[in-house]
Amino acid sequence: MAYDNNNIFAKILRGEIPAIKLYEDEQTLSFMDIMPQVEGHCLVIPKVAAETIFDLPAGYGDACVATVQKVGTALKKAFSTDGIVIYQLNGTDAGQTVPHLHFHLLPTSLGTLMGGRRHASEMADADQLKIVAQKIIAAM
Repeated sequence: MAYDNNNIFAKILRGEIPAIKLYEDEQTLSFMDIMPQVEGHCLVIPKVAAETIFDLPAGYGDACVATVQKVGTALKKAFSTDGIVIYQLNGTDAGQTVPHLHFHLLPTSLGTLMGGRRHASEMADADQLKIVAQKIIAAM
């Protein structure tokens, strides 16, 4: 399957759609999930056309993991928790809703997550997301 250059994350990377950014470097971008499962739910994506982890060019995996570590450490501090759920889905059959590789980071426990909202089920308030984003950024 060919990469869809019109997916929402590709549009965010091109600046066509706004995002509440947490962290950015040459190879990655982290931002708030606008349909969070828990408060603080954020994403890390590579700045390259890759639908799944199997499409990721060499070198981007290390960059993604480094950003996941940076943002995940900030989540732990910002939310005073030792538990961060990190997941990454590959393909629609696995539950991937945006065809661009992305890592979900959630400051919560798996038990809480399983009893919480399903992903992409409810849009968050943008002003509240900005407040949570500032909390995470301050912890970096």
